[in-house]
Order: sequence, then C-alpha cells, then structure tokens
Amino acid sequence: MKSVKPFLISLIVLVIVSFIGYRFYLAYLPQPVRLQGQIEAQQYTISSKIAGRIDQVLVKKGDLIKKGDPIFTILSPEIEAKLEQAIANKDAASAMALQSQSGTRVQEINAARDQWKKAQAATELMEKTFQRVESLYKDGVVAEQKRDEALTQWEASKYTESAALQMYKMAEEGARSETKIAAAEKVKMAEGAVAEVRAYAQDTKITSWFNGEVSQVLLNSGELAPQGFPVVTVVDMQDVWAVFNVREDLLSQFNKGRHFKAYLPALNKSIEFEVTHVAVMGDFATWRTTDASQGFDLRTFEVEARPVNSTSEFRVGMSVTVEL
Repeated sequence: MKSVKPFLISLIVLVIVSFIGYRFYLAYLPQPVRLQGQIEAQQYTISSKIAGRIDQVLVKKGDLIKKGDPIFTILSPEIEAKLEQAIANKDAASAMALQSQSGTRVQEINAARDQWKKAQAATELMEKTFQRVESLYKDGVVAEQKRDEALTQWEASKYTESAALQMYKMAEEGARSETKIAAAEKVKMAEGAVAEVRAYAQDTKITSWFNGEVSQVLLNSGELAPQGFPVVTVVDMQDVWAVFNVREDLLSQFNKGRHFKAYLPALNKSIEFEVTHVAVMGDFATWRTTDASQGFDLRTFEVEARPVNSTSEFRVGMSVTVEL
C-alpha cells in the first residue's frame, strides 16, 4: 500500500501537467480565420418607357414569372390622343402627296388656257391699235405722245400674254419633281411618327423580359408611375453567387477559378463554390492598419464565388462562412 500511494500521486501529477501542457499547446496554435459573406442574386427592375397611372398590377410578391408574362398595365389617355393626331397628320400628308402626283385639275388647266387666250386677244388688239395710230402719226394727225402710248400698251400686252402662256404650261406640267419628292418624304415622316406613338402605346402593357421571382411591388393600382420608374423587381434565383470581403493577406487563397467549401447555416450544410471574380473595393474604409513597423496597410477585396452545382434552396441574404 505504501508503494502504491506515491505511484498514484505521480500519476495524478503527470496527468495534470499533461493537461496543462496540452492546453498551452492549444492556446498557442494558430486560430483558423473565419470569413463570412452572403448570398446575392441577379436582380431586374421592370418599368415603362412612358409616364402614366398604374391601371393594374398583375403579380404579387413571391410569384414565379417567365419571360413574356404580363406584369402591369398603364392607363394613359394622352398616348391615345397623340396617336389620333399622328394618324391625322399621316392622312393629310398622304393626301398632299397624292395631289402632287395627280397633277393640276382639268378646271385649273382650262382656266389658265383661257387666261392665255384672253391675253393673246388683247395683244392682237393692241397691235392693231398701234398700227392705226402709227399711220395717223405718219400723216401728222396724232401727236408723237399718242403714238408712244399705243406702242407701250402693245409691248405690255405682249408681256402679259407671255406670262399667261407660262402659267398655262405650268398648269399642264403639274407639280415639280422636287415637290413630289418632298411630299413623299413628308408621308414617310408622318408614318414614322405614327409608328413611334404606337410603340409607346404598346408599352402601356408591360410584360416580363426575364424569368424569376417577384421580390418587390413598388407601385400599386391607381398610383402615378414616372417614366422609367421601377414598378416591379424580379430576382433570378438561378443566377446566384456568394460575396466575401477578403483582406489582401488572405487573397492568395481565393485565386480566380479556385474551388472551396462554404457552410450555409440556413441550409445546415456545406456547398462547393468556385471563385469567379475578384476586385478591389473602392471605399477607403476598407483599409486596415498593420503593425507600423511593416510600413504598409492592408486593403480589402470583394470576392464573388458561384456554386458549382445549382440548387433552388438559395435565398438572397443567406449567410455563408468559410474557414481558412
């Protein structure tokens, strides 16, 4: 019994010393670095090119939508009024173009010809009058002034006849080629205005350009929607990634293309990710001071990593942890 006691005491002391030594060993082991990030997903906003009052919102939060599904409608009487104006301008331009192509009306041509004939008859009369006055002037019956007046009236009548003839020819020829081209171009311009307003009118019925899940409905029926204001927000949960803020002294473990395991507490499991993007963060607050003797500061980089295998269990904002 006397020999057993010292053995037990020695054994107990050995155990205590070993335990203390093990605890010191654990205390001085380098601690693992734990990084925490979160899940992000591609987000889209659905809006309209025109301003107006929301007529109907056809989706609600949590709805799964596909490309082409109706999202909301806008009530805009102003667009309808502008469309009527554009159509009226197009019809007027088409009528003017048709008039230029059809030429002058028969009645206008006949009227121009009659004016020319009238001027021609007046010229013939003035010529005969001048010949009579010229004969009397040579006989000394009338003064030279009367002879000059008759000559002037004859010359003036010839110019009047020439002007009437040109007007008659213009009426026969119709519109100039330049006028016809200008009229045709005005029709094209009016058609473009109609197409533009119709495009705006079609944008009063908004459909989705994306597949995803409705995350927010920012405006409801009866509210005014400014031009380009997001009415519905859609999140594509098939396009997700994790975002981490990593100090540059740890960045060597997140080279682009590298795979790593990350734990998601919300799913209670680890998932494999691949680093797809690394970029320095621009905010000066991401700098971290090191030991002054080292003479430099550490910056923080944003690391994006996408899951290797897609899953529908992800939700935006889930925490992701990595131990290095």
